[in-house]
Amino acid sequence: MSRTEGELTVAFDDRLVVYTLRELDELALAYAVTIHKAQGSEYPAVIIPVALQQASMLRRKLLYTGVTRASRLVILIGSRAALAQAVTHEEEPRLSRLRNWLQA
Repeated sequence: MSRTEGELTVAFDDRLVVYTLRELDELALAYAVTIHKAQGSEYPAVIIPVALQQASMLRRKLLYTGVTRASRLVILIGSRAALAQAVTHEEEPRLSRLRNWLQA
């Protein structure tokens, strides 16, 4: 990002866009946050990639957590097959020894 008198130049990947001071309201900050880090937070809009390449992350609880972070808009990007896998995935039992430790 660079600034000259009365304008601001912003780099978007491979192109530069020049904004005048009157056009600055067209810019909005955006952040990428993992679903885990977003727990307990709320955002106006959430975009969730749902792809078979991340099969190990396609879990109903994780999808639910991501969807419920949005207050107004949720966008799922990916394949229907990946979404179906996430929604229907059986949760595996936790393999911790917590119950044994608490009972001791």
